Amino acid sequence: MALLAGAILLLLAVNIATFVMIQRTAAFNDQVERSQQVRRAAHLVLLSLLDAETGQRGFLLSGDAEFLTPYSRAEITVAEQMQELEQLTAGDPQLEPHVTVLLEAARDKLAELERTIALSRTGRTGEALRLNRSGQGAARMDAIRSSTSAIDEIENERLDARTRQSEHGLRLTMAANALAGLLVLVLAGIMIWLVRRYIGEIQAARDTLDRMNAGLETQVRDRTAELTRARDRAEAMLREVNHRVGNSLQLVSSFMSLQLRHLADEGARAALKESQARIEAVAHVHRRLYTSDDMSSVAMDEYLEGLIAELGKSLAPGAGSPTLLLKAAPLDVSTDQAVSIGVIVTELVTNAVKYAYEPGKGGEIRILLEPDAPNGRAVLTVEDDGPGLGSGKPRGTGLGGRIVTAMASGLRTRVEYDAAHSGVRARLAFDLQPAAR
Repeated sequence: MALLAGAILLLLAVNIATFVMIQRTAAFNDQVERSQQVRRAAHLVLLSLLDAETGQRGFLLSGDAEFLTPYSRAEITVAEQMQELEQLTAGDPQLEPHVTVLLEAARDKLAELERTIALSRTGRTGEALRLNRSGQGAARMDAIRSSTSAIDEIENERLDARTRQSEHGLRLTMAANALAGLLVLVLAGIMIWLVRRYIGEIQAARDTLDRMNAGLETQVRDRTAELTRARDRAEAMLREVNHRVGNSLQLVSSFMSLQLRHLADEGARAALKESQARIEAVAHVHRRLYTSDDMSSVAMDEYLEGLIAELGKSLAPGAGSPTLLLKAAPLDVSTDQAVSIGVIVTELVTNAVKYAYEPGKGGEIRILLEPDAPNGRAVLTVEDDGPGLGSGKPRGTGLGGRIVTAMASGLRTRVEYDAAHSGVRARLAFDLQPAAR
């Protein structure tokens, strides 16, 4: 038990560590994207100002207004680009000083360009050229280039650091995944060992009982007391095993999911998926019990809602798949009834998904649970609008039909099929234990 508890705790720690690494990797990716956006925004401001300056010089030298096209375009876009850069670097103590210098120089440069163009348009071209050749504009562009280079250098250093962190996180994640795989194998070995030990103890108790029955009457009385103690111990062990059934079933389902990824044969994959659905139907009951204050009954409307959602994901996940529609009254049933009903619903829905409609044609599969109050019973109906039962002979291996019959027998009832329905309508009436809430 200590080994089992330790392995489970280690596996949980590995999963948490893997989740943290994934979150950190996502954060690194966001930071890298932000760095790229900052660099791109700074360079766009510089390029826009260069275009504007080129258009201004062409206009001053030639007087042709067509040269102002790049300037007019830059005049519109550079304000948005400056605003974007300012928003991206807000609150960044390293970048804000350089961005402030860049933005002030950019605004001064735009004002200079606007002034020289205005002077030239009013016939004062000589004054505009002297202002242009004063060197103030070149100094501002140098300041913008210097600030852009400083921003590039800071972001490059950050990108290098984040890349190293990301690579380190990737190595840790791979190591954690390898350890998780090893722990899964350890857990499987411990479970097998526990089950074999329990079976051996139960068999030993039965052997002891056989020897006691062969003794004298006095010995029988003494042995009977010993047998009672052995039986109590076996029942306590059985209760302990039942307590772990939910977690064990979930673990088995996870193993099946892992195995599915490595199977190429579609027949094997389908069989494994059906087995997994049956296991999930039983495991879903235990999950409901673990999260409920009442361990003796199951709320069937909530249970079926979760079960149908899981079946929809596994059996009809894509476009063109049948739609599963549930209408369930709020009924409480015993745990054993919930297990049987869950398995029956799983088998009937699985058959409907497989045989009711042609692939890609869609259709509806309806699951109804209604109370039959006067008789203290409930009625479960699963129906579709497909071609019906045809010859009535089972399709496939017939295993699903035998499972449904066995589960219905446990409920002291049987599944009836409505021959008047155009598709398949399966109906099951059973006694409520306890009655509807």
